[in-house]
Amino acid sequence: MSRTLLRGARVITMAPHRPDAERADVLIDGDSIAGVGEGLDETGAEIVDVTDRIILPGLVNAHLHTWQTALRGVGADWTLADYLGRMHGGAARHYRSEDMRVGTLAGALSQLDRGTTTLGDWCHNTPTPEHTDAALDGLRASGIRGVFLHGTPYSAADAAHPVREIDRLLDGPVAAHPLLALGMAVRGPQLSTPDAAVADFRAAAERGLVVSMHQSGGEPGPGWEAVRAAGLLSPDTNVVHGAGSPTSGSRHWWTRARASRARPRTSSAKATAFPITGRLLRLGAAPSLGTDTDAVAPGDVLSAARIALACQRGRDHDRHRQTTGSFSLTATITGKQALAWATVEGARALGLAGRVGRLEAGMQADLVVIDGPTANPVATALYAGSGDIEAVMIAGRWRKRDHALLDVDLDAVRTQLRDSAARLLSHVTG
Repeated sequence: MSRTLLRGARVITMAPHRPDAERADVLIDGDSIAGVGEGLDETGAEIVDVTDRIILPGLVNAHLHTWQTALRGVGADWTLADYLGRMHGGAARHYRSEDMRVGTLAGALSQLDRGTTTLGDWCHNTPTPEHTDAALDGLRASGIRGVFLHGTPYSAADAAHPVREIDRLLDGPVAAHPLLALGMAVRGPQLSTPDAAVADFRAAAERGLVVSMHQSGGEPGPGWEAVRAAGLLSPDTNVVHGAGSPTSGSRHWWTRARASRARPRTSSAKATAFPITGRLLRLGAAPSLGTDTDAVAPGDVLSAARIALACQRGRDHDRHRQTTGSFSLTATITGKQALAWATVEGARALGLAGRVGRLEAGMQADLVVIDGPTANPVATALYAGSGDIEAVMIAGRWRKRDHALLDVDLDAVRTQLRDSAARLLSHVTG
């Protein structure tokens, strides 16, 4: 197996009990990290000089409707109602399998360019198995690590998730690829009847899958109590958004969800409700991050981290000033915490905490190399843009090097994406 030694960088491991950043080498053996530190055994290793660079774990975008990439920016001024009507009520019904493939491929490549190595691909435009398989083809072709969260087009509240399709995917298209895992993107307790919600959660639990669902814009309904009473809330429960429910009842619900170790995720870049960052931190939890849809919001997970950090710091400052009459003298949240939301917490939310999100021996060799000032490595990483991302590695293989994506015909992808967009735009209603 190939060995690579990355020498001379400032390394942000995100591992507990290590410095925020340290001068260290990173040894990669095959698809895994063999060690982080000094004096590592370089026998047979290719030496890569990364002096004056910053290395951090690959970023995790825990929630993206990647299939919508061809319609990037079309809904920048949409409300949630606009999005549901124009995307799902309009364009989504006219997607061909080829549109699913190229949208997913282009979206995943865009994520790679921005330093995302793991993607929670929430795919809920799957009217046929051909649409599903085409999206998976795009994800595989990109080279990104992905959790393919299989969803369905919006349907009746009493409709259970099609588990035969889940089993088909487990037996073939997903199991055959080492970088892909499967999860269930269900309608969830807010949008399903209690019986359907319990059936979906139980199906996911029986198969050992992450179960993900939207919860936003209203009080958690009776389906959540039914799921909790059935003992089906767990660390594999991935709650999308979680916002828009500010009453005392919802706070009680979040406390119980936290007790069951359900995994929350906030979408800071899509302004349909205020991020739940502070509420989770007060419960001793932390959010993961997702950018939701390129049709409405920027696709950069570091931007989502910066927005969440700034919003919560501002809210905390206002609360402190209202309570004390003066401005706060200390930051309530650190940049390192915000970086954790885009790495460690994202890995946990997707059920991959033992594989990605940190740089330490035994973890997958998923990492990002940033070309930027090293005086404050955490700040440089947090405020990096795609142009600062010099290199990206997944499972020990370079996917971006010298600021350019590798092993992809970008001109061909752009042409296919433009053709798809031109056809689909005519079906965006309103």
